[in-house]
Amino acid sequence: MESDNGFFGRFGGKYVAEVLRRPLDELEAAFKKYMQDKDFLSELDEIRRDYIGRETPLYYAPTATKLLGGAQIYIKLEGLANTGAHKINNAIGQCLLAKKMGKTRIIAETGAGQHGVATAAACAKLGLECIVYMGEVDVRRQQPNVASMELYGAKVVPVTSGSRTLKDAVNEAMRDWAAHPDTTHYCLGSALGPAPFPDIVREFQSVIGQEVKKQAAERNLDVEALIACCGGGSNSIGFFSPFIDEKKPRLIAVEAGGIGPNAGENASRMTGNASREGIMQGYKSRFLLDDDGQALPTRSISAGLDYCGIGPQLAELGSTGRIEFCSALDKEALEAVKFFAKNEGILFAMESAHAGAEAIKLAPKLTKDKAIIINMSGRGDKDIFITCPVFRPAEWKKFLIAELERLNASKDIHDANLMNDH
Repeated sequence: MESDNGFFGRFGGKYVAEVLRRPLDELEAAFKKYMQDKDFLSELDEIRRDYIGRETPLYYAPTATKLLGGAQIYIKLEGLANTGAHKINNAIGQCLLAKKMGKTRIIAETGAGQHGVATAAACAKLGLECIVYMGEVDVRRQQPNVASMELYGAKVVPVTSGSRTLKDAVNEAMRDWAAHPDTTHYCLGSALGPAPFPDIVREFQSVIGQEVKKQAAERNLDVEALIACCGGGSNSIGFFSPFIDEKKPRLIAVEAGGIGPNAGENASRMTGNASREGIMQGYKSRFLLDDDGQALPTRSISAGLDYCGIGPQLAELGSTGRIEFCSALDKEALEAVKFFAKNEGILFAMESAHAGAEAIKLAPKLTKDKAIIINMSGRGDKDIFITCPVFRPAEWKKFLIAELERLNASKDIHDANLMNDH
């Protein structure tokens, strides 16, 4: 389902300053050209196979299935892709496209950090300069990903304006792009923003759904539902894409329920009490807005779902009912992390665990001949600074204190050596 001149029903569009219209038009023309270019597609397929590690497995979860009763549970293991999440699919696609366009500098925004890591890795592979904008709050809570981005050679720029999260990182990246359109490509990480980004991101992420469709058919599965977490929506729209025009399976998108239903307690755009239609950051969709049309604060234990808007295609499919939207609370996502780790040896990212939480609720309601497929969009390694203080607070505190003491001791030794040298 491609957009109609940049719109999905009443959602989408290209609401940008004149300075960005030319680079957006240039990008759209290049995208349409290269998606018909056999050499480009062949190179992309080779990178997907040899660098990303595609196709990723569709894993049957026998213990979870037995414990929950009802439907068979399968997990699409996008966390096994290089860099640990689905984000690399889009990052490689866009960076390769940008290189074909003659761009030498890539900028990106990131929330949980996975898109930033993926973009930094893609740039390292393709020989491109990389700058990543990341909200100061997210920099603090996602330090392992910040370290990875810097190892790949990217410059990470903390954003200190606004709520200092993903929304503000997007704003800074857009400003940068407007100032340097000739040399720079903005590698937007989710299926939102001004056209043609929703189409581009969906297309590069649709490899997930295409593989799932083939893998499910090979096993002759009767798939009742596909379940994916949903922030901006890149993993969900890519997962759902090949099934959108079909009547089944059910497509279920799980938003961040945070700690409660009130404004500022969650990031639920389709199911939240403060959700309304609006125009922000270059596109029309559903956002969490106050009475003056300004973005409300959001809250989620998962940085990647902590965004006030949703991709326009997802908003349209939610309004027509093709996609069912629900939410999972922080505590439900944490329980899902523990459940799948203990029973299947699979560590979900906090974002993906929202989808896992919904599967735990749904599976017992279905018959054993049906199957549920969860998109495990990323691994939970990155969330150690979030999950450890919850699951083992005393031990984590001791570890941090010990590490601080070790670092301070190392600094004292280093300073003493410097003094002796002089």
